[in-house]
Amino acid sequence: MGVWCPVLGTRDGLLLNLPCLSDPVRRSSLFLKLALVALHLFFIGFLLVFDAEFIDKTNLHPWYMSSYFFLFSVTLLQYFLTSGSSPGYVIDAMRDVDETNAMYRNAPTTSSLQQHASRKSGSVVITVEGRRTPTSWQKMVMDLYPPRTSLRNLTCGYCHVEQPPRAKHCHDCDRCVLQFDHHCVWLGTCVGQKNHCKFWWYICEESALCIWTLIKYIDYLTNVTKPWWKNAIIILLLVILVISLIFVLLLLLFHSYLILTNQSTYELVRRKRIPYMRNFPERVHPFSRGIKRNLYNVCCGNDTLDSLPTAYELEDRSRSSSYTCLDILKCRCC
Repeated sequence: MGVWCPVLGTRDGLLLNLPCLSDPVRRSSLFLKLALVALHLFFIGFLLVFDAEFIDKTNLHPWYMSSYFFLFSVTLLQYFLTSGSSPGYVIDAMRDVDETNAMYRNAPTTSSLQQHASRKSGSVVITVEGRRTPTSWQKMVMDLYPPRTSLRNLTCGYCHVEQPPRAKHCHDCDRCVLQFDHHCVWLGTCVGQKNHCKFWWYICEESALCIWTLIKYIDYLTNVTKPWWKNAIIILLLVILVISLIFVLLLLLFHSYLILTNQSTYELVRRKRIPYMRNFPERVHPFSRGIKRNLYNVCCGNDTLDSLPTAYELEDRSRSSSYTCLDILKCRCC
């Protein structure tokens, strides 16, 4: 015979009524977001509480401190924008392509579409039934691969949708993501085709904020006489700041390299495990179109899907991978 506890009953009811708390994955993601925001507020709050000269500096140099608080606010705003953005799901692109083509034909699609709920996220997954006539999405995906590629090998075993090149199923989001880079636990979402630029700007702003905060803590440590326990806390916070800054700077440099070469973290780390990339030369970036075009595709929101390069394109890109520093300065690599 079970005993009902009012506190436990209230907690279980709260978890069931709030969608963000009912799912364990979304609940842990929410707690990580709150922890990250609290960490930012703690570092700036420590200076506001313990640094008596902080307010005086604000009055003497209002533009300087206003710039710091502006960067602090923009960084948090960029974090939430990136966290709430869509990485570009295959199911959404598939629906847009099929609806667009059905609108132009002004006729119903050639196959019946049955919708069913995804196991984790409740997202809509479309499976093709009825006649075997290829849909517009299937035709477009097949055109991105070499001839005589089997459609069965391109179908995701979880979403039952045809994956274009560079797409991958994310088990945390329970969806297939276009140009999948990685699933960021701090953001609670994937980084993909549509939000890679937002993610880069976020880590860029986070790097600048870490550097500025580090300078302010060093200035506070060296210019103000304080008790030993305050020095111990500041040194501990400085160590955390330095470690965070090193990590964020390395992440910024790494993703800058990925954007300039039109690669993803998944393609770089698992290159030999991806079937269509095993035969590509090691130092060739198969989807790169030059630095200027790569930057344009990421920054200007180009939603086109990349096709696998032909033998001629691979040969041309293998030559471009051996540019010298002088060639780069003359923009021959662009």
